[in-house]
Amino acid sequence: MLAEHTFQHSESFPLESGESLPGFQLFYTTFGTLNVRRDNVIWVCHALTGNANLLDWWSGLFGEDKLYNPADYFVICANMLGSCYGSTGPLSVNPQTNQPFFHSFPAITNRDVVQAFDLLRQELEIGQIHTLIGGSMGGQQALEWSIMQPDVVRNLIQIASNAQHSPWGIAFNESQRMAIESDASWLENRPDAGLDGMRTARSIALLSYRHYRTYQKTQQDATSDQLTNYRASSYQRYQGEKLARRFNAFSYWVLSRAMDSHHVGRGRDSVISALKRVKARTLQVGIGTDVLFPPNEQQFLAQHIAGSQLAVIYSDYGHDGFLLEYSQLRYHITSFYQEENTSTKVSEAN
Repeated sequence: MLAEHTFQHSESFPLESGESLPGFQLFYTTFGTLNVRRDNVIWVCHALTGNANLLDWWSGLFGEDKLYNPADYFVICANMLGSCYGSTGPLSVNPQTNQPFFHSFPAITNRDVVQAFDLLRQELEIGQIHTLIGGSMGGQQALEWSIMQPDVVRNLIQIASNAQHSPWGIAFNESQRMAIESDASWLENRPDAGLDGMRTARSIALLSYRHYRTYQKTQQDATSDQLTNYRASSYQRYQGEKLARRFNAFSYWVLSRAMDSHHVGRGRDSVISALKRVKARTLQVGIGTDVLFPPNEQQFLAQHIAGSQLAVIYSDYGHDGFLLEYSQLRYHITSFYQEENTSTKVSEAN
């Protein structure tokens, strides 16, 4: 069973932008038991609109009799800064004004998110993470952390992610923010501001998360007689409404901008020189039908991170395959660990 916790950081927290937060909190969950050697930590970084309850969205990998069994591992997942699932975000109260931040919430980057995670790691007295794993935006943060703290991460598993967010990905996110801006309520300071715009934004995003085959497989109309009310049309509206019931436009805005900021080469000479800092054994997993984070991005990572392995899985669901293709993910991750165990035994024998 997941245990819920809150980490409070009471000091001013400087951000990459030059702004700061007057402290923050991170909501996080754990399950399993930290062993005596403290070397069985699995740290999970969630995606853009994800949360710290990884059993909600990655139950195929985590749980009893799953790849990451709490009987063997101590698993941590923290809700990222800027989100709305317990960590400090735009709807949190600014202690300096006693009012919600709303539009005054400062811009954050993936590096800021990772700095907050690392403060939590230090609070928990975790010296090394056995495996740092994340998909999509979570994979971006896992990579950034592995560069910032190369001695902390033993194994890095980055799924459907990249070294810098592409112009294509930024364009998708900007189109979504334009949809939010078009909502007349967006400029107001109220929790539901911009929700109509976010519904449209989510519909736009879904086109990048899925694939042509996804819609052919799941949204094809049964007859040729229809002139309106197509399944694909209602599906887009349903997905927009579904997100509006659980998220807010302020966090969506802040986190999409944080994703755009992802560039491991910033301030480090180049992307390639930054990737050379990674010391972790690394598995890069791409999805053949992913149009948002196409496999060439994972190939680039595998090429420039020393000793990195590359696996490409098949999915009819495009980018969202990282949340669905459990069997293929288990196979490649298990193979990755088995190779480490084999190498260790050979080294010990010598």
